[in-house]
Amino acid sequence: MLPSLFASEGNSQRWSPPRAAGYGAGVGLLAALIKIFGPFRSGEVALAPALEIGLAVIAFALLCAGAALLRNRLARRLQDLS
Repeated sequence: MLPSLFASEGNSQRWSPPRAAGYGAGVGLLAALIKIFGPFRSGEVALAPALEIGLAVIAFALLCAGAALLRNRLARRLQDLS
């Protein structure tokens, strides 16, 4: 079952920000590799490939960890209200 903000039970599991960051890093790595080596790449190189991969990995990891933290905070507030 997918985790949800709206839990049907009283005990909803918290999302793990480190796990979300790991998944985000994986998605960022895949996105950067597709952008660099994929069929729709441009002929010119804007950044060094290693730098571009590193920036994508960090950005996606931070984005996913932030989403997990925000979800946990919202779920806690909704639980406190009820």
